Amino acid sequence: MSDPHRHHHAHHHRDHHDRSQDAHAHRDRSPAARWRRFAHLLAHRLTPHSHESADKLDPALEASARGLRALWVSLAVLGATALAQAAVVVASGSVALLGDTVHNTADALTAVPLAIAFVLGRRAATRRFTYGYGRAEDLAGIVIVLTIAASAVFAAWTAVDRLLDPRPVAHVPAVAVAALAGFAGNEWVARHRIRVGREIGSAALVADGLHARTDGYTSLAVLLGAGGAALGWRLADPVVGLAITAAIVLVLRDAAREVFRRLMDAVDPALVDRAERVLGEVPGVRGVGELRLRWIGHRLRAEVALVVDGEATVREAHRIAVAAEHALLHAVPRLSAALVHADPAPCPGEADPHLALAHHAPA
Repeated sequence: MSDPHRHHHAHHHRDHHDRSQDAHAHRDRSPAARWRRFAHLLAHRLTPHSHESADKLDPALEASARGLRALWVSLAVLGATALAQAAVVVASGSVALLGDTVHNTADALTAVPLAIAFVLGRRAATRRFTYGYGRAEDLAGIVIVLTIAASAVFAAWTAVDRLLDPRPVAHVPAVAVAALAGFAGNEWVARHRIRVGREIGSAALVADGLHARTDGYTSLAVLLGAGGAALGWRLADPVVGLAITAAIVLVLRDAAREVFRRLMDAVDPALVDRAERVLGEVPGVRGVGELRLRWIGHRLRAEVALVVDGEATVREAHRIAVAAEHALLHAVPRLSAALVHADPAPCPGEADPHLALAHHAPA
């Protein structure tokens, strides 16, 4: 079975080895020896195969930092867009533009819980939170879903009120320009969030980007309301407001489904297929038993039970487990760690060693 302390021991062993090498180098100062030391050091620095804890932590921290930068930039862009639209709402009284402004404001504010989640996710694991704080992203997803739901209720209430009490829309050209500004701001933010989210493996950030893209389309819908008002149809503005509400509800459905899947530890089945295929190709692996993947924030963890030769020594089984973990870390994107357990292949007439655990299985 893969030893959870193996990386620490390996690191200690390497430090001791490096000190021995340095002492040896001090004794041999010939040009050939200096060249060998330089070549060895260069190869060590450039070989990208280490999976020690420190090596895994730095990319994780960098991913969170990139996510934070994307959130603050998008917050600034959407905040400026919403302020410009709000000024036009006050002057025009457009309920469709009001609904779009509220939605854009809510979309901008969803950056706050996500930013908090990214900051928490960078904290080290503790004896109480042994898996770290990556689940904070899932909690932020719940906050985002509730925010979208609140904006849908507000937009619907405002549109219905204007249907019952129609009022003229003033400054129609300004409403049209504000709608175009809302589309441009949301589309830029959507592209930025989706690109960064996919690069760092954050489903929450990608979902928030798709949400922004839908907001951009609803901003274009405001143009229809402005056009209808310009043609003299007084109900065009509240009708478009209701259409925007329907679009928000669709976004709410998709966001709620994504957050629910994360809370239930759902993963893409293609990742499971890839992991099984890679594990089956590791020398010494006779079969793949239980395989589980789960997201913790924007990083994956795996738990694997492998079947190995029943006559293999503990050291050999451990070597196979380490090789399997190494293969998984290379093959599965965003995988940060894997716990690998080696089971001996059953022999004829031998009792299953797991029978002692059978009465602990859930009913």
